[in-house]
Amino acid sequence: MLPASNRLRRSDDFRRAVRMGRRAGRRAVVVHLLPGSGSSDEPARVGFVVNKAVGNAVLRNRVHRRLRAVMAAQLPSLPPGSLTVVRALPASAAASYDELVADVHGALRRVLTVPLKDVR
Repeated sequence: MLPASNRLRRSDDFRRAVRMGRRAGRRAVVVHLLPGSGSSDEPARVGFVVNKAVGNAVLRNRVHRRLRAVMAAQLPSLPPGSLTVVRALPASAAASYDELVADVHGALRRVLTVPLKDVR
């Protein structure tokens, strides 16, 4: 479970992470990461988007729970103050937990190593 301080809640934060952050996609997920200001006192925050294309409510909730568990384990590797949005693709409904872990890890590795362009 993600601690309350690490949850992304405001729609403005979701919008900023998706529009201005780095993006990497895999078969089952797309990860958007907007690095923080670098201050170590602000926690990394994570949000999830699991829309109806994934499946019915039972499938969406299962995918959401699995993605939360994957990202809870990844919190220490995220930059302080960063905003991360994990968007589930329709393939995530049929993916096993291990496949979701591999997809999220691959996407995170990609967004954490790609240099950020100056967006001014």
